Amino acid sequence: MNLSEKARKLDEADGLRAKRAEFVLDDDTVYLDGNSLGALPATVPGRMADVVAREWGRLRIRSWTESGWWTAPERIGDRIAPLVGAASGQVVVGDSTSVNIFKALVGAVRMAAAERDEIVVDATTFPTDGYIAESAAWMTGRRLVAVDPRELRTVLGPRTAVALVNHVDYRSGRLYDLPGVTAAAHAAGALVVWDLCHSAGALPVGLDAHDVDLAVGCTYKYLNGGPGSPAFLYVRRDLQPCFDTPLPGWNSHRDPFGMSLRYEAADGAPRGRVGTPDILSMLALEAALEVWDGVPIEACWSPQLLATPRGGLGVGTDRAEPGKIPPVRRIPVASS
Repeated sequence: MNLSEKARKLDEADGLRAKRAEFVLDDDTVYLDGNSLGALPATVPGRMADVVAREWGRLRIRSWTESGWWTAPERIGDRIAPLVGAASGQVVVGDSTSVNIFKALVGAVRMAAAERDEIVVDATTFPTDGYIAESAAWMTGRRLVAVDPRELRTVLGPRTAVALVNHVDYRSGRLYDLPGVTAAAHAAGALVVWDLCHSAGALPVGLDAHDVDLAVGCTYKYLNGGPGSPAFLYVRRDLQPCFDTPLPGWNSHRDPFGMSLRYEAADGAPRGRVGTPDILSMLALEAALEVWDGVPIEACWSPQLLATPRGGLGVGTDRAEPGKIPPVRRIPVASS
């Protein structure tokens, strides 16, 4: 059987085949760039036309309440939550991935004991994660430790405050052991921030099941939110009361319209908000998420690929040469 015939038969057997009709795609296009920008769901243009013409054009400021603009960050967060294995009330949408990584990292350091003076980062991470980790270490007076992600468990210890780890390597597609690394960090008394940008909407994550502390992800890739659509922040429910955001904006205030000069953090997921939500892109994302109605994330992923080799971090999605990962990128460490 040639590859074309094999592909045709696989398509015919695909339980999600009908979903293609819910996206704006050319008939002869095989779109393989969802890792950079998800395709446009067909419901989005009509929804955005209504948002602009009616909600903004006619209702104007009334839409903050009548159209649910004010509660959109939490409402859309609850739509994303099942796709990353989280219960409601733990995910908030807003800001960029970079901003949310900063909030999560510094917030985690503030939850750690004072003697925990190290931030561990995946040395092969997406560059922005490394830049922010370096800045967070400098700002909080911690030392940055950049390591080969396969050696993470060996460096986690009594000095580790938090580890920032990518769930999927953006270059090789290597999937790292989220349950194992999270458990190892907790055994060492540390917290973990997971970057889900290349896994949210592509494969099961299981944030609640694996007791993940904090996680961040973008929405313009496999969640099809559109270019520059807002990212999301997950803070585990029992950590929310002690999550001390480094960006205490008025939107995360307990009484945002009280205009108090003294900051008091809101309860729950809204604690992760900062300023006024970017409503147009946020509502485009909400419309895009309708393609997930009735589709469990497990339907998008073959369970055969989830078997982790004994003693290893990589799984069946690793497309790199066996035993090889990209060279470790040395991140400068600010002097203490």
